[in-house]
Amino acid sequence: MPQDGLGSKSGGKKRSGGVPRVRSHTDAELQYYRDQDHDNLLPPPFRARLQDLFIQIEKEFEALYAENFALQDKIDGLTERLERESVIGERPGGNDENDGASTKGLKSKSGGQSSQKVKAANKLRVQTSKIVSSFKNDTVSCRMVREYVGHRDGVWDVAVSRVGTPVIATASADQTACVWGIDGGRNLLQYTGHCGSVNSVKFHPTQDLILTASGDHTAHVWQAAITPDQLQLNMQNQKQDYLIVQRVHSSEDEVDGSDREDEDDGGMMCVRGDGGGAATLRTPLKELTGHTSVVIAADWLPGGDQAITAAWDRTANLYDTLTGELLSQLIGHDQELTHCCSHPTQRLVVTASKDTTFRLWDFREPIHSVSVFQGHTEYVWDVKNMRSPLATIRLDSPVNRLAVSPTNVIAIPHDNRHVRLYDLTGNRLARLPRSNRQCHRRMVCSVAWGEDSLGARCNLFTAGFDRVVYGWSIHSFKEGKD
Repeated sequence: MPQDGLGSKSGGKKRSGGVPRVRSHTDAELQYYRDQDHDNLLPPPFRARLQDLFIQIEKEFEALYAENFALQDKIDGLTERLERESVIGERPGGNDENDGASTKGLKSKSGGQSSQKVKAANKLRVQTSKIVSSFKNDTVSCRMVREYVGHRDGVWDVAVSRVGTPVIATASADQTACVWGIDGGRNLLQYTGHCGSVNSVKFHPTQDLILTASGDHTAHVWQAAITPDQLQLNMQNQKQDYLIVQRVHSSEDEVDGSDREDEDDGGMMCVRGDGGGAATLRTPLKELTGHTSVVIAADWLPGGDQAITAAWDRTANLYDTLTGELLSQLIGHDQELTHCCSHPTQRLVVTASKDTTFRLWDFREPIHSVSVFQGHTEYVWDVKNMRSPLATIRLDSPVNRLAVSPTNVIAIPHDNRHVRLYDLTGNRLARLPRSNRQCHRRMVCSVAWGEDSLGARCNLFTAGFDRVVYGWSIHSFKEGKD
């Protein structure tokens, strides 16, 4: 602890870094302070000074954080401008005359050497334009539809219901998990049974159950039945919010930060859900124990009668979800596990680890087998494909929990606040739009695709450490024409 490190050093020594000296105390004063506070040996003046220093450090970091955001926005703007200019430069006959005229002029003045330089420069420009234009989004439209706001800390994970109910679930560092109506945008149910950060959330494949993993070393199975009346009330509240937004628009130029309609969403309403009126659940149906450290992820096996958990104690556990019994402990990783996921139809499980490997566990036979895969150079956070890689995608920021859509579109959330879309061959399709009014302001921790059969306007959900979950409408232009 910082307190112990500071208290063990002599107050009379001169400290580096411009930190003022702290007056040393006599033995009698120190004994007095110890008598006043048995749990904390650090004298109150030391504690007060330490708190002041922490406040100053926090302010410095906030200033650097804001400056980095401003610089990143400038870089994004310049990148988009370069993309537009490169596409214009590649149009047939767009710059041929100008290029030819400028080249002839240089020939007459500088001779053959200058001409070669110009040709090389033009060739490099064309090659660069082709590379940059390959990132241009020509087939996918991305539009933010709704915000889900109510968590008091970062949102680690988001999941979409598999049983046909239009709801999503979120897991947050505020020690809660929430169930939200997709269309209404409000919190319908809040689970408070964990006493640590909720790191993962998964819907049961066929029942109204949810599996959560937590920093309290446990995973919980709890009931998440949402009635049609709750969904109907949720939609009614949405309509009331819409009327409020309309009234504000009629009287003000800008909408207040708590309820607003996005001007760039093509008529689609964007409403914040404040979490008010949500039912609270505190007791799980089953508590899965056995880990000795943080449980970072959990998932259902096909059928939902068993579950897999991954923890920082370097093990993965297999449980019977009906009885809560620990069936098997999977050992083999050399460092902390970072994720686990199960195949939707086969009894196959993948565990990822900080040791840069992921392991495939096969439970289709009574004696399970394991295969080890290597190739990553950094931590492995999430894996969805167990075969040989179809493509290798080089990115400019660390990647968190990615997701693949039913139409084979990969959504990749980044630490740098971006979410990018790729196809299975590694070609970039789009980047979710960013502006001051619709974007994550901190790292994006998780993404989840919804099914179009739910009838909801959102089919992609992104969760960030800025405490917000966004619902997006992602469609290709070809789909729109059909």
